[in-house]
Amino acid sequence: QVQLVESGGDLVQAGGSLRLSCAASGSMSKIDVMGWYRQAPGKQREEVALVSSAGSTKYADFVKGRFTISRDNAKRTVYLQMNSLTPEDTAVYYCYAVNAGYDVWGLGTLVTVSS
Repeated sequence: QVQLVESGGDLVQAGGSLRLSCAASGSMSKIDVMGWYRQAPGKQREEVALVSSAGSTKYADFVKGRFTISRDNAKRTVYLQMNSLTPEDTAVYYCYAVNAGYDVWGLGTLVTVSS
């Protein structure tokens, strides 16, 4: 059983920055893709950024140039550096991973951006 634990969510002013971390633990064969999704109040969960085990990245258009995803395979950890935050970035951010073909989700960490 793989577990994902997020950290780093906080209250920040518009224009500020935050760094989210997500550590994977437990029994795992191979974690392929890792990444982040988010869900704002009253909205559907949406993909934010993904990174493959080889380091290839994919970003949603609304975060390009502001967010950077990175991964430390040795630590089984994925990071999301978020800059130039706006109130529209307020959401619960969920860590996501694919382990041996199965989707795994974290419980989420709340990011609140005040105007």
